[in-house]
Amino acid sequence: MSELWQLTLHEARAGLDSGSFSAVDLARSCFERIAQVENRVKAFVTLTESHALQQAEQADRALSEGRGGPMTGIPVQVKDLISTRGIATTCSSRMLENYVPVYDATVWEKLSRQGAVLLGKGNMDEFAMGSSCENSAFFPTHNPWDLDRVPGGSSGGAAASVAADEAIVALGSDTGGSIRQPASLCGVVGLKPTYGRVSRYGLIAFASSLDQIGPVGKNAMDCAITMNAIAGYDSRDSTSLDLPATDFAASITGDIKGLRLGIPGEYFVDGMEPGVRTAVETAIKGLESLGASVEPVSLPTTQYALACYYIIAPSECSANLARYDGVKFGYSYQDTPDMWQAMETTRQQGFGPEVKRRIMLGAYALSAGYYDAYYLKAQQVRTLIRQDFARVFEQVDALVTPTSPVVAFPIGEKTADPVQMYLIDVCTLPINIAGLPAMSVPCGFSDGLPVGMQLIGPHLSEGMLLNLASAYEQATEWHKARPGI
Repeated sequence: MSELWQLTLHEARAGLDSGSFSAVDLARSCFERIAQVENRVKAFVTLTESHALQQAEQADRALSEGRGGPMTGIPVQVKDLISTRGIATTCSSRMLENYVPVYDATVWEKLSRQGAVLLGKGNMDEFAMGSSCENSAFFPTHNPWDLDRVPGGSSGGAAASVAADEAIVALGSDTGGSIRQPASLCGVVGLKPTYGRVSRYGLIAFASSLDQIGPVGKNAMDCAITMNAIAGYDSRDSTSLDLPATDFAASITGDIKGLRLGIPGEYFVDGMEPGVRTAVETAIKGLESLGASVEPVSLPTTQYALACYYIIAPSECSANLARYDGVKFGYSYQDTPDMWQAMETTRQQGFGPEVKRRIMLGAYALSAGYYDAYYLKAQQVRTLIRQDFARVFEQVDALVTPTSPVVAFPIGEKTADPVQMYLIDVCTLPINIAGLPAMSVPCGFSDGLPVGMQLIGPHLSEGMLLNLASAYEQATEWHKARPGI
């Protein structure tokens, strides 16, 4: 049964439904694979094997009684900032190293109710702040395609676990590209939904107006099935969109004839690796050959998105992370009779350098005398970026760009230069600023490493994007490539 870990979600679903194997067989197979490769990949912060096998037994009972659904018995990795009741949720930070939530995030509540199996919690950049999964307080995750390289971030554990076939599917979160960029670097599919499409209740916040939970899978259909399970209105999230249920999987017809695709020149940035440019341009020609029309478009405010993001996101993080003061929960330094000294030392020792950097950036941008010059100005620019997208989507149905200007880079190469690291997200940040859906699909290789193509749509167009991605997959083999780990 050891080969079961290679299955896609919809293949696993078919096998479970036909009785070819059980949910326990599938879970055991994934844990066998984890035992083979995890000491080299390091995609998990926490493994939950005994808990998972109990869930798998329950899934088998449900299936035998005809109570199964699309996610029943499917092994899932969940990023370690999504609350799981009774299971450590650390945000890959010393600050929450021993934190065990007393409640489930809505997304995991939905999946567990449907009988999904939790393999464990995915490693990440601390509090989701990073583009390489090197900012984890515990250990870096390694790219399964080249173990000396980064998997991308912050959902590096999610992308690496799916690429290495440790998990059938994974949940990540995306604040500035944190699902799409690691999906690109690891050669898997990642979807960032429209802001508000998936509940953020139980997601430990980085930047509340930008964060969104989404799936990482082996292909577009797997992401669609997972979206069916996690999307929907939640009264516990004030930003949740109250919309009728959507069947994302049913949107996948494979027909993209007549679809108008825009190619924004601003996303083909200076410094983009030639192999990335070539792979994405070839993929665009492939979409054209499937019946889509292609035209150049312009998004002139793109050049301001990076600066805009690195004011808004740190500002929100400085407010959200103020709660970690050593008083109520999490790490607490208590070797002093002075309350203020205890709070200061807690935050000095509990947070890593990148988190401290962003808290300080945000506190500065929000401080008296600078609020109007920085934060308010960034919000005004955000409006212009949104208007840019709205104007372009009157001309075209979707946009096609590179996901990342580079392929996976060596571990340690960019850690000394935060600005170089921030520039990695230049193609993904604007989408979060505008609250739009977007996804990354494997479209080739450069120097033997995966390249991702980014598909961007107007609000609530996930079905169209998933269909576009699936049509491309049916015409190519890139999404089937697996690292030889």
